[in-house]
Amino acid sequence: MHRFLPKSIVCFREGYDRSTFTHDLLAGITVGIIALPLAMAFGIASIPEDVAREAGVSPPAMGLYTAVVAGFLISALGGSRVQIGGPTGAFIVIVSAIATKHGYAGLATATLMAGVMIIIMGIARFGGMIKFIPYPVTTGFTSGIAVIIFCSQMKDFFGLAMGQPPGEFVDKWREFVEHAASWSGATTAVGAGSLTLIILLRRIAPRIPGAIVAVIFASLIVWMLKLPVETIGTKFGGIPRGLPVPRLPPLDFSRIRELLPDAATIAMLAAIESLLSAVVADGMTGGRHKADCELVAQGVANVASVVFGGIPATGAIARTTVNVKSGAKTPVSGMIHAITLLLIMLLFAPLAKLTPLATLAAILMIVAWNMSEIGHFRAILRAPRSDVAVLLTTFGLTVFADLTIAVGFGMVLASLLFMKRMADVANIAAIKDEISGDAEDEGQDAFSIAKRDVPAGVEVYEINGPFFFGVADRLKDTLAQMERPPKVFILRMRRVPAIDASGLHALKEFHDKCRRQGTTLVLSGVHAQPLFAFTRAGFDQVVGKENMRGDIDGALERAKELLAAVAAMHS
Repeated sequence: MHRFLPKSIVCFREGYDRSTFTHDLLAGITVGIIALPLAMAFGIASIPEDVAREAGVSPPAMGLYTAVVAGFLISALGGSRVQIGGPTGAFIVIVSAIATKHGYAGLATATLMAGVMIIIMGIARFGGMIKFIPYPVTTGFTSGIAVIIFCSQMKDFFGLAMGQPPGEFVDKWREFVEHAASWSGATTAVGAGSLTLIILLRRIAPRIPGAIVAVIFASLIVWMLKLPVETIGTKFGGIPRGLPVPRLPPLDFSRIRELLPDAATIAMLAAIESLLSAVVADGMTGGRHKADCELVAQGVANVASVVFGGIPATGAIARTTVNVKSGAKTPVSGMIHAITLLLIMLLFAPLAKLTPLATLAAILMIVAWNMSEIGHFRAILRAPRSDVAVLLTTFGLTVFADLTIAVGFGMVLASLLFMKRMADVANIAAIKDEISGDAEDEGQDAFSIAKRDVPAGVEVYEINGPFFFGVADRLKDTLAQMERPPKVFILRMRRVPAIDASGLHALKEFHDKCRRQGTTLVLSGVHAQPLFAFTRAGFDQVVGKENMRGDIDGALERAKELLAAVAAMHS
């Protein structure tokens, strides 16, 4: 159970003093203030207006509910000392698509399913498996999400007089162009001013939370000058003062199967983002997170989020970084961040409605820029062509098709390319042509065939690398390439650490082909895993245990016995 013991309990057991609490308190309050505009912006960008009206909850409130409830639970139950959880930009695209298609009830059901999936992933110890997702795939869909987030802010940033923009990328831009003449000068000025202020503060005073400063200044200017700029109050009526009564979303079992792919996408994104954020935190603090415990906490947090009318949540890299830089020592800082947000809702909700939507759009543009990973994107473009293909395919499908399709197709393409690379590394070659590569290696090899006498009528081949389905076809054609079938075919397997069902099937077919042509197959240097596979499949009985030798000397000795037996039969 130690694997699932939350870091919060671990920290209290280690000893929690006043100095540590002071650091956590200051860091938690700082992150809570920074999280306020982000949570509202993520809620507005994720939930379409008509869906929010149908659910009876404003989008900014949904973002705040998520930051409070999920943020508290991720810190309280998670496996990282300084992880901050809540709504993030990575979810905007998929959440908006699900909410548009299935309404908030469908989104809540999908998030509930995703939460259960993440809990199961943690219990099944899948935390370490996330690292096997190829880097070009994560960079591709992250950069694609950044492009979509940036483009989706055009309406609020320029104050375009239009309805909800379409979901499709091309259709969205067509609508923007058609309504370009309706842009508002006041709204654009507020948005551009907010964007400029945030960028300047990041350069000259990076410790000052630019987002919250921009919200305060923009709200004051719009209120004092009575500018015709849309705000949270004019569009959504403000935010509630407190959390709603918890309730489970209406579970429609007929839609669960339909929502399964969306739930799986939410679960995968939440797992990847949270563990990536935890790794970043480890790099900054020198600590080490518990991946499986973190997944369980993320799952519980997502279930609780929709119970309180929220949206999907995960680890937030930017807020986690701020938490660390603000002096956080334990998960208590994350819990204080959630409590700070709740207190702001209770005490200052009337003021939040003055926030201009153009300022929130500017904040999301900065979020999109940070997510874009332009430097990493460019670096992968200089990588091998296969990685470039995975990157561009995932990026293109994310932008122009669907995130679920993009991630799935990117994973399949990356897997196929990995299999090809493994097949290229593994090879089947005649021993007389190559064993270890060059003459120097040949001389150092105690089992080199060059130091041994290979009788006439004997061919010695070697498989280098794992023997799986990517290599199996090569073995089938080996005998056909020979002018005359040999009397004995020695297949060295000393460099085969593993074999799969396809490799085993190909080996059986190769043995049958040898037998039909009057050739005896002798195996040399079979390792433990292939030998276990042979035994389970009964292949050791087919080949004959006398034809399976531990090294090349034993195999050549067996070959000479077979040649002598053949000579005796013909004499």
